[in-house]
Amino acid sequence: MTQTARRIGRTLALVLPVVLVLSGTLAVTSVPWAGAHPETELLTASAESVSEPAKPRAPQDVLRDRLMVELREKDPGTALTSLQRAVEQSPSLGKYCMSLARDLGQAAVLHYGPTRAQSYSRPVCDTSFASGVAHAS
Repeated sequence: MTQTARRIGRTLALVLPVVLVLSGTLAVTSVPWAGAHPETELLTASAESVSEPAKPRAPQDVLRDRLMVELREKDPGTALTSLQRAVEQSPSLGKYCMSLARDLGQAAVLHYGPTRAQSYSRPVCDTSFASGVAHAS
């Protein structure tokens, strides 16, 4: 009986670690972060993080972004002309004209400096561009 117990003990001593290692390896490979299709998991993760669908942007915000790009790529005078035309084409933007012109004035100071930014000042939306330049200086 002692001989049989030793044989069983040796067999278990050799087989049990192999079984444990293999089962642990299989367990690790079956978790989601170790899957064969990482793009599927990324899509799942990003879908879970979205709380609500994106809201459409307000026309004045779209216009503001477009004017800021125009100010950087061309000059503040071109951006002011575009603002004036946008307000003429869409009168509902008129109530945002002053804040848009003021934002352009502030951005012009950051991009061109106060003296050069002031040189582009003209009476679009009253004197809001000049007010933005003065405020940012």
